Amino acid sequence: MPISVVIADDQEVVRMGFRMVLESQADIRVLADVTDGEAALDAVDRLRPDVLLLDIRMPRTDGLEVTRRLTGRTAGRPAREHTPRIVIVTTFDLDEYVHAALHGGASGFLLKDASPALLVEAVRAAAAGHSLLSPAVTARLLRDLAPAGRTGRAARTPSEPLTDRERDVVQALAGGRTNAEIAGALYLSLSTVKSHLANVQNKLDARNRVEVAFWAWQSGLSSGTS
Repeated sequence: MPISVVIADDQEVVRMGFRMVLESQADIRVLADVTDGEAALDAVDRLRPDVLLLDIRMPRTDGLEVTRRLTGRTAGRPAREHTPRIVIVTTFDLDEYVHAALHGGASGFLLKDASPALLVEAVRAAAAGHSLLSPAVTARLLRDLAPAGRTGRAARTPSEPLTDRERDVVQALAGGRTNAEIAGALYLSLSTVKSHLANVQNKLDARNRVEVAFWAWQSGLSSGTS
């Protein structure tokens, strides 16, 4: 079954661009595009999409409040009957928005200048239960988190040693590269990169690629010192 998507953004040109990119993929189907937060909530209830692409600044109800309502993280409001995976796509690269989106339950955070390939990858990752952040956002979060991690606790020990190729992939991931960029840099197929990352997640008991990247920073692998 294709991944079903609803797009919510108050700019028509953005909605059209996202729709064109996503509908060019055989495994993704756009069910609707809407212009504000209330319409996004209605579309989710009516169409039950797998993924909701959500702008932050929209009329009536903003994207952060939509996220909290759908995940049940708004005080006094239960989660909706259907909760899609949510990917925030915004122009505003502000730490307060990133933290609010992730704490609110979003699965991804992209900037609107992200490449079409990254947009598609974020939708597929969200549908599979994974997280994907813009490389710049990931790198900034890791810079904030890594010093505390290095001085607080030791990095977790993998259940099995990472292979040399897995270490290469993780190091590139910690540098903020997407799967497609890692594949190009290391002369690997995209499926091989995904396989390496899945193996690493299992060895680290990590929930997503952000935890893998944080482990790389915490252990020193991101700088090639481990």
